[in-house]
Amino acid sequence: MKSDLKTEPCSEKPIAIRPATKADAGVILGLIRELAEYEKLSHEVVATEELLIRNLFGPRPYAECIIAEANGEPIGLALFFHNFSTFLGKPGLYLEDVFVKLAWRGHGVGMQLLRELARIALDRDCGRMEWWVLDWNEPALDFYRRLGAQSMSDWTVQRLTRSEIEALAKD
Repeated sequence: MKSDLKTEPCSEKPIAIRPATKADAGVILGLIRELAEYEKLSHEVVATEELLIRNLFGPRPYAECIIAEANGEPIGLALFFHNFSTFLGKPGLYLEDVFVKLAWRGHGVGMQLLRELARIALDRDCGRMEWWVLDWNEPALDFYRRLGAQSMSDWTVQRLTRSEIEALAKD
């Protein structure tokens, strides 16, 4: 990911999009908690700063994060990682979470975060970008449609939780 700071005007205040660092673990966790509250899923957040430091900034980072700031204050984030398309033979960029604080929604912050992710995807020769969105989140769905995103309604999400993974791993 490019490490240079990007600043673009948004409202009257400049918005900076930058890569997250280990020192941002508390900020990331705070934004994750705000996202979970918005999605009515606060009860599912078990992440800690220590887990984020280990898994985002440790010897084997599993994901990356970019942060949107206004006047040095965090106002949003996008957390992503790579997947792989066997059909394309190329990596893809999977957006796990994008979140903009309520006071900043509608000011172009989400667009700036997605635009930076698109630049990263192009720099890394990704064949596509993908993400999930809750079916009741009409503001997000409208935003994604304006970007040209297409719903993959013919696919369903499948998930195993830790206990099912443990059961499956047994012989």
